[in-house]
Amino acid sequence: MTLRLATLSLLILYPIAWFAPLMRAGFLPIFGLSEISVITGLQSLWKSDIFLALVVTIFALFAPYIKTIGTALIQWNLLDARVQPALNILGKLAMADIFLIALYITLAKGISYATVETAWGLYLFTTCILTSIALGILTERHCKSIART
Repeated sequence: MTLRLATLSLLILYPIAWFAPLMRAGFLPIFGLSEISVITGLQSLWKSDIFLALVVTIFALFAPYIKTIGTALIQWNLLDARVQPALNILGKLAMADIFLIALYITLAKGISYATVETAWGLYLFTTCILTSIALGILTERHCKSIART
């Protein structure tokens, strides 16, 4: 039951994480900082680089949400547990998005005229991804233990 509640809570937390500020960035501290979320970042990407926007959309939005829905369906016995390894791959793809964000922050901090600060949304999004991966592993173990009995 706890696995199910944790998985269902991610279905609520992911959209919050997508709109939460990942970082605050600006050109020189005197101009103020703009908050950047997954959604605002995607909006900018769709205007400038459609291919990259598509890749990030898949990694940041679709991969973790589909993985979480699939895990919930397995937990409620509505989807065959043999699908879990494929769902775990989706969770790992979502981690690639965290890597891209961290890389962007690192690069931006190296520019002397730019100011970049991480914000609480980055930690929420990372926690959601890592929790989803852990829940997938626990669900897979639970399904294997049931199959043995």
